[in-house]
Amino acid sequence: MIYNGLAWPGISTAVTTCLLTALSTVGSSRQKQALRLAGAIVGGFVIGMGAQTFILPTIDSITGFLILFVLVTALSSWFLTSSPRLSYFGVQVAVAFYLVNLQEFGIQTSLSIARDRVVGILVGLFMMWLVFDRLWGASAVIEMKNSFVSTVRLMAQLARRPASKDLAIEIAGSLALRETINANLDKVRALADSVLFEFGPSRQVNLELRSQIRGWQAELRALFVMRIASLKYRLQLPGFEMPDSVRLRLKAYDETSASMLEQMADRLEGKEHPAGSDTGEMSELIRQRFQETEAAAESELPVTQAHSFVTLLGEIDGLTNSLVGQVATETTTW
Repeated sequence: MIYNGLAWPGISTAVTTCLLTALSTVGSSRQKQALRLAGAIVGGFVIGMGAQTFILPTIDSITGFLILFVLVTALSSWFLTSSPRLSYFGVQVAVAFYLVNLQEFGIQTSLSIARDRVVGILVGLFMMWLVFDRLWGASAVIEMKNSFVSTVRLMAQLARRPASKDLAIEIAGSLALRETINANLDKVRALADSVLFEFGPSRQVNLELRSQIRGWQAELRALFVMRIASLKYRLQLPGFEMPDSVRLRLKAYDETSASMLEQMADRLEGKEHPAGSDTGEMSELIRQRFQETEAAAESELPVTQAHSFVTLLGEIDGLTNSLVGQVATETTTW
């Protein structure tokens, strides 16, 4: 409305800025806005207008402009291929420079172009701040917690696979589940970065929760990789076959492990647990299931295969108990 009301075509970047920085959480939106503002200043004012003032007047051929174009693009690409925290800055440096100097088939001599582009970006950032920070907006820490809980529940589903006797259907379903879990893990990491851009009276508590979830996330990712390997035994893939006596005990162990993960997710959400389902009793039950599976594997499987299987299961057991124990201890302080 401001863009059309002012009838100022040069600030069209205000609309683009709104589209690019209107994200789902306050922290994510602020992160994008900060990177876009910094990129616009560097690419538009510093490099774009600096080149118009000091470099382009001395260039009289396409070769000189090509060298300038390549250097700016290389600098932007260096940031673009960096970590996800900074890559958006590289995009904005390139976009701001291109909007200033690639508008026409010739050298842009008017400094008003760069001014209008950056003013448009500032207008868009102001509106996004007003809407998502002052009027309404979801907290990144809440989204991070919900995404982490969702990932834990998906891990419980993975532990219970296979859900079908049809191997082709089960493999396809498992692959889809794995992709979803991996995407959720990446989402939690991105939201953890966004929490740093949120301020207010609850900032210290949010940062502590962020630190806890980041620690749990590392263990959950390691458990995810091990569960993928364990699934091969449950699916009885070539080279991972095992007798029914071992497979059934493994299934019982995985069911208990999945139940522990679901109770962990419930605890994170603050849900009540039925009597007899406390962490101590579940830990004792899963320890018993593990010992039964270990004994069956050592007696029924070849020595080499039994050693590999028991080692993998031991790592899964240790990580699961560690995660559940940490969550049970640390959530009591929330």
